[in-house]
Amino acid sequence: LESRVEIKISTMSSIPFLCHFCRRPLKLTQSTETSGLDLSQEPAALAFPSAQGEPGDTPEEGSASRKETDLEELQGSASGWTIPDDGEMSRDNPSHFTLLGELASERTLSSIQRTIAGLGDVLSGEELDHPLCEDCTDSLLRQLDSQLRISESESQTYKRCLETRDGLGEDVRETLEQELKVVEREEARLVQELEEVEKNRDRTAVALEAARAETETLEQQERQRHKDLGELQWQQQELQDELLSLEDRLLYAQTQLAQLKRTNAFKAAFEICCDGPLAIINSFRLGCVPTVLVSWREINAAWGHTALLLVALSNTVGLQFQRYQLVPCGDHSYLKSLTEDPVELPLFCTGGKNSLSNSKFDQAMVAFLDCMQQFNEEAKKGEPALSMPYRIHVEQGLMEDPGSGEFYSIRTHQNTEERWTKALKLMLTNFKWSLDWVSLRYPHK
Repeated sequence: LESRVEIKISTMSSIPFLCHFCRRPLKLTQSTETSGLDLSQEPAALAFPSAQGEPGDTPEEGSASRKETDLEELQGSASGWTIPDDGEMSRDNPSHFTLLGELASERTLSSIQRTIAGLGDVLSGEELDHPLCEDCTDSLLRQLDSQLRISESESQTYKRCLETRDGLGEDVRETLEQELKVVEREEARLVQELEEVEKNRDRTAVALEAARAETETLEQQERQRHKDLGELQWQQQELQDELLSLEDRLLYAQTQLAQLKRTNAFKAAFEICCDGPLAIINSFRLGCVPTVLVSWREINAAWGHTALLLVALSNTVGLQFQRYQLVPCGDHSYLKSLTEDPVELPLFCTGGKNSLSNSKFDQAMVAFLDCMQQFNEEAKKGEPALSMPYRIHVEQGLMEDPGSGEFYSIRTHQNTEERWTKALKLMLTNFKWSLDWVSLRYPHK
């Protein structure tokens, strides 16, 4: 028997055991490997009877008696676990172990393992695949002790409740039962309301999800509207700036218009003045005297401006010349005859020794006086009538000064520079009066 136990225990020591909670391997010491058996002792010291049994016993009786004695002694000596008064399990002797069940010769290693695992299941209240280590076992025992104390407290409470109920009278009991029924009905009503609330909550959750989707859509629309609003505000600002610019331009144009309304267009376009014996139109001198040298180019330009002035005046009064057509072309202006044999009369002179004896140039100046006389006659018909200060004699080509009674020829042939220049001066003086008359007679033209 000793050899069999030793073999079984040594076999158990070679198999590793894991703790169910911490999953750490269980390390078996030499004392635990022998399961609390000191194999160094003699067989008599182990309290195992001899194999022959007591005298007077039969072999069968001796064998059975020895088995029972061995089981009792092994269980007594291997019980190294004790439970103190505080409910916690502790181990008094680390060299002892506990054997469960009968110690029979047919007990195998698997049955011993199942026994140890069953002990762990009993202690933990769970189905365990492996035994527990010391720390986990102590923790489990502390939890069980705490649960035990709680259960004892609840049991005492229940006992007091029962004693209190037994001590109540019938009236009180009936009252409490009625109150219990009322509470139960209230509970049923609240349960129904809770179900309604749950249904409402589900409907509210669906509505909330729809509201969130709608809110997201509205937020996107709001962001788009803010973007559109920003673009419109930017366009508005640009339009306002453009409007302010247009208003400034309009104000400037109105100012210019008012100034132009106060301005005489003819006087602004044609400025006539005198510088000693010479008449000047638009800064060009018309005529020449021995004391003042004037080029023919300047004289021709002055004639061009004078021709342009006469054409503008005739257009204003609506006059069509009868015998000549005046063509202003700057310093090369001329008159075209409207007779059967059209002839161009140059209103300019190229200069030279015989410049003052140029017949065509003289004819052109006489024709110019004819056109000027036609304008004078047309202007006298209007109201107020034009009255030129110097008379025109077209056939003789003369300008008469009523103040002195002298006549000045506009021809250059058989004439002096001073008298020719004086005739041109009188002619431009008449044009200056004509400008004032046109400004008064046709203020809006």
